[in-house]
Amino acid sequence: MLLSLLVSTVLSWIVILLLGVAVLALARQVGVLHMRVAPAGALTTAAGPAVGSSAAAIPVTTIDGVKTTVGGHLHGVPLRLLMFVSASCPLCKNLIPMAKSFARDERVQLIFIGDDEVSVQREMIAQQGLAAYPFINGPDVGQAYEVAKLPYAVLMDEHGTILSKGLVNSREHLESLVIAHEMGIGSVQDYIGKLKAVAN
Repeated sequence: MLLSLLVSTVLSWIVILLLGVAVLALARQVGVLHMRVAPAGALTTAAGPAVGSSAAAIPVTTIDGVKTTVGGHLHGVPLRLLMFVSASCPLCKNLIPMAKSFARDERVQLIFIGDDEVSVQREMIAQQGLAAYPFINGPDVGQAYEVAKLPYAVLMDEHGTILSKGLVNSREHLESLVIAHEMGIGSVQDYIGKLKAVAN
């Protein structure tokens, strides 16, 4: 009886040790996989003003009738995020709360831009709680930045220099715009391209 108990205890400890080794091996493989998987980022397009260029100041009027400009120098605002959205875009509606949270956490001035019927935009503003944010409704800004697909975002500094831009559909994509700026690259795609070039 005592011998069988001793044998079962020894076998249990062997199984536990083997499971520990298996977990460590699995953790190592997950780490390797994580290193191999490319980071997700906003998909940059070649259209519109290039990253690093100065965005011209475009005079506009917000949906509430306030005259302002998009682009150009804006003293005291380190970072501005232009969010191009539409009430008919389901991805836009899902992304708006994330964009608000992101702007608050990163201390970025958030400006929404759309091109639709005023009544439709006002309904979206009410539903999404956007009354506190500047909302520009009209084709001028979208045409200047050559926005073809939504949701689209442009990050610029107080001088109006475009730091990063691209199609976004998650908070990770929004964060990639700031990360690209902090790393001194145009986009995550540029970073991946450089890594592949070094590897080859």
